[in-house]
Order: sequence, then C-alpha cells, then structure tokens
Amino acid sequence: MTSLTIGIVSGEASGDILGAGLMRALKSRHSDIVFEGIGGPQMIDQGFNSHFPMERLSVMGFVEPFKRLPELLNIRKTIKQHFTDNPPDLFIGIDSPDFTLNIEAHLREQGILTAHYVSPSVWVWRQGRIKLIAKAVDRMLTLLPFEADFYHQHNVPVTFVGHPLADQFTEDDNALAEQQCEARQQFGFGEQDTVVGVLPGSRGGEIKQIGKPFVDTVRWCLHQRSDLKFIIPAANEKRMLQLQALIKEHGKGLPIKLVDGQSKAVMQAADTLLIASGTTALEAMLLKKPMVVAYRFHPATYYLGRWMVNLTFFALPNLLAGEKLVPEVLQRDVRPEMLGPLVLDSLAMDESTRQGLISRFKSLHQQLKQNASERAAEVLLKMINNRRG
Repeated sequence: MTSLTIGIVSGEASGDILGAGLMRALKSRHSDIVFEGIGGPQMIDQGFNSHFPMERLSVMGFVEPFKRLPELLNIRKTIKQHFTDNPPDLFIGIDSPDFTLNIEAHLREQGILTAHYVSPSVWVWRQGRIKLIAKAVDRMLTLLPFEADFYHQHNVPVTFVGHPLADQFTEDDNALAEQQCEARQQFGFGEQDTVVGVLPGSRGGEIKQIGKPFVDTVRWCLHQRSDLKFIIPAANEKRMLQLQALIKEHGKGLPIKLVDGQSKAVMQAADTLLIASGTTALEAMLLKKPMVVAYRFHPATYYLGRWMVNLTFFALPNLLAGEKLVPEVLQRDVRPEMLGPLVLDSLAMDESTRQGLISRFKSLHQQLKQNASERAAEVLLKMINNRRG
C-alpha cells in the first residue's frame, strides 16, 4: 500500500476532536498515513506530529487576534513554507477559517490538493469570503445540511457529511432516562430534585463576558424557587480557577455545585440548561434537553460584527430548525431579569409542550446522524485517488 502524507491544521478543541475522529477513520481505510501540521492532544494521541501547540491558535472575535497577530502570522508563514517544501497528498484545514483558508489558498496555488472540514459561517456574515473559499479548497465538508445548500448555490464542490456529535448520542427515551438517573447519582442529586445546568463556556473570554450574568441569574432564580439545584462544569483547570474566583466574588453563599469537566454528565443530570451559545447548544439538543441560550461578545467585536451579520437566529437548534425552538438572548439582554424568567419557564413547561420539543430535537438529530468521520474519510481518500489516478 502506497504511503500517504496528510497535512492538517486545527486551531480549536472542537477541531481537535473532529481531527482525531477523522484520523481514526482514515487509518481504518489506509494503514500507512503520516499526519502532520497543527493539532491538539486527541490528534496527537492518534499519532499526529504537531509543529506548534494548538492552543496558540485559540483566539476569538475581531479584536482579540490582533493582540497575538505577529505570532499567528509567523506560525502561518512557517506552516505554509513547510508544506510547500514538503507537499502532502492532501491538506485539510479544520475550522479556524481566518487562519486556515489562507494556508489552503497558498498550497492550492502550488498544486496541492486541499479540503476544508467545518464550514465557516459564510452563510451568516462576510459572504464575500465565498470567493476566497472557491480559490482555496478542492472540496468543502460541511457538518450541517443548510451549509451544503449554500455552497451548491455558489458552485463550490461540497459534501454534507453530518455532525460527528450526532453519531455519539442516543435517541432512545429509556437510555436517555437512564443516563439522567446515573448522572444525578454521580453528582449527589436525588430523583426528585429540580436541577439546572449552567454552562458559561469553555474559554476564558466567554466566562469573562457571560459568567457574572449567569451567576446573577442563579441568584434571581433562587429568589423565586429556593428548591432549585445548580451545577456548573469547568472545562479545565484554568476555567476552574476562573469560575471559583467568579463565584467567590459574585455568588458567595449560593448553593452552586462546581465540578471539574464532565460537561456532558452535567447536561444529562439537568432538567433544563442555561448555556453559552456554541457547540454546547448542539450537545444539549442531542441530549433532548430544554435550554436557554445566551451570548455576549466583546463590545468592539459586537459593534463591528452586527453590521455584517445576516442571521435570524444564533442558537444552533434554532438555526437547524429554521424557527425559534429554544429561547436565545444576546448582548445587553444577557442579564438576570431576562434570563431568569426564561429558565423558570423552561422548568414549568407542560408535558405536551416538552414532548413536542423533544420530537423536534429527535428529527434534527436524525438529519445530522450520517456517520460523519467515516463519510468524510471516504470522500477525502477518493479525492487523493482521483488526483493520483
């Protein structure tokens, strides 16, 4: 079997998960592949050779990247030069489009086959980027079905592969109930307890923007219902320290259970969720949990971005459904007087309404459940074979 070299650059923890799954699927089809570029711990565990720590790319918004611009430009220049001098059979950018698309465009000009895994939100804002994408990639792999429709309209080669998370979650009601019971036991909650999971994000910047309003919302809810139980997962050690300091300063005396990691188990244990917008909202949907979704951007980021956004909804369940399935709250409205009543409303939902919501979540789950990593690997290896053939 001919040896292959596949270059990958991933800049986020979510991309690391996707990259590791993709590597496993590729190796199951072709046993002799060298993977190199930039990746995280899960990719490294699969045998990936990362030339830089992935965490150096993990920046967000419009303003934040400028603080690290010289370093980011140097990393990108080095990666471009490396793969120009040592051409891979395929280069894949995973998410992080502001960083990876430039690399893909450069390498494609050198005759290197390129693909991008996880579409930028080009259908939301900065739609002019479609011209760069068309020049940068031989194929776009999308996780969401409506994204593929957008690329078809613009004549960019695309394949909807489904979302890997959808392959990891069950749709069975009995299994979901059992998971909730086990998670409650794990965290010391009783069967009759009313539990609210609070997930303010996995990045320091997110917690800085949204953490205090979430803690204030806990206090507001407890004033209305003193029986409620609250639990917050910390994504890592740094976030744990940040959340401990936040609760000490703004939530002293509040009965909040703070746990290390285990965000999925926290969501499983909860009756409803107060969460920061992002992949967590998708996980909550796949767990069939009612939720209130909120987000706050850095003020400068929001000011610049709001003029370029063409978006009715921002929470992923609502985007997928094309309608407002779950409450979503943005920017200045992220305050306890807005969030608290929505959290209590989600707890007071009647059984018919709850089952209707769960039914919609199941339908969306089925749309996304496509065995994504395997499907993506099949498409990518076919690209390589076609190029070689």
